[in-house]
Amino acid sequence: MKRPLILVTNDDGISASGIRNLIRIMNDFGNVVVVAPDGPQSAMGHAITIDSVLRCDEIIVNKGSQKEYSCSGTPVDCVKLAINQLLETKPDLCVSGINHGSNSSINVIYSGTMSAAVEGALEGIPSIGFSLLDYSHDADFSEAELYIRKVTQTVLEHGMDKGVCLNVNIPKVIENKKIQGIKICRQARANWEEQFEKRVDPKGRAYYWLTGKFVNYDEGKDTDEWALANHYVSIVPVHFDITAYPSISSLAKIF
Repeated sequence: MKRPLILVTNDDGISASGIRNLIRIMNDFGNVVVVAPDGPQSAMGHAITIDSVLRCDEIIVNKGSQKEYSCSGTPVDCVKLAINQLLETKPDLCVSGINHGSNSSINVIYSGTMSAAVEGALEGIPSIGFSLLDYSHDADFSEAELYIRKVTQTVLEHGMDKGVCLNVNIPKVIENKKIQGIKICRQARANWEEQFEKRVDPKGRAYYWLTGKFVNYDEGKDTDEWALANHYVSIVPVHFDITAYPSISSLAKIF
């Protein structure tokens, strides 16, 4: 059988250990092409480059059968460029990650990792965003690998609903605490309580540093935050339609 064509990208940059592990895993499933940012692009959301040129160079990071391209743009730029310029055929699968840190709940809005997966879904490609709840550069991806393989195999075998991608978050490896399994979840109602610290540089000019804490307001046991807190892998189906459907009828009555 013909091996599937798999597009791999991320938002931590092409040399991040998360994407290097994801490339290695995906090579077991198909023919891999990597198009990823040349440096960190975290929290870029669905940003695209429109006011400057995009540069994309074929490179060799680690020896392997995959082709790799380093792109000066955002994660979404990488997916668009791959589909429209670099690949002769549309990929059978688009995977993004493995992100260093959580993309659960409200974080999906800001995530470059998940925006790349959403862009793949927009193009009709089965797409998955993988994140590990460990922000360290040398994070341990070994326990996550089993679940990445299971989710990938399932999507390749069964496909995805049109326009839908998967947001997969994996708990951090903790000694003597194994992952309990997989939960299909909804996105928890949570937010960041943010503050901007005002500081002054050596020239006397003010600047601001974003800080804050993540607060989960949702007590439901069907959410991604509950699953992760109880050491399950959370899978949330995500799509690009953000219409507030319940508000359509009420707004129609007052306009």
